[in-house]
Amino acid sequence: MNAFSVTFRRDLAMMWSGGGALTPIGFFLGATLLVPLAMGPERSLLESAGPPLVWIAAALAVLATLERLFQADLEDGSLDQMLLSRAPLEWLVLAKACALWCAVGLPLALAAAPAAIALQAPVDRVAAIVLSLALGTAAFIGIGLVGAAITAGVKRGGVLIALIVLPFFAPPIIFGAAVASGEDVGAALAVLTGCALGAMALGPIAAAAALRLQAE
Repeated sequence: MNAFSVTFRRDLAMMWSGGGALTPIGFFLGATLLVPLAMGPERSLLESAGPPLVWIAAALAVLATLERLFQADLEDGSLDQMLLSRAPLEWLVLAKACALWCAVGLPLALAAAPAAIALQAPVDRVAAIVLSLALGTAAFIGIGLVGAAITAGVKRGGVLIALIVLPFFAPPIIFGAAVASGEDVGAALAVLTGCALGAMALGPIAAAAALRLQAE
């Protein structure tokens, strides 16, 4: 637990101290709040197009944070220290994932509230949208761990990460958009919860295996 706590606090401090966590949040807010200006005041059009746009913007915002997630550790020798630690590498990777969710995923979910209102979502649906984004970003991060670990040794591997992980982003986006549009909210949230738990459980295991190959 001590190794988990140290890794979590270190990554969280690094994400916020350099302002790196603000970039995806700014991108998300810009992409979603500018849509009503581009699409016009037609309420029905915003209601139909808004939910997919919110989720696509959230997925791309998370994707933008993945490229340097393990590259910096590989370059400065932190990955070697993680491998030498008595704590399992999977446990430390999970700590990095939790730090990324606290720094980026949770703020994105909270930022979805004004975005949903701007896109003419009913006020009584905003809480469900925020909850679904919190679960969805956890799923995105868990899946993204694998792509980030595979490309840790690749310079400018952002495009490669996108090719690896974007197909697996589809289920959270589909069911998250269903929550935002008000279609069978309970079932969609249950599926999103399963996606988040599965991704956060299996993602660190696969990412740790890929990192061990990188270190060799």
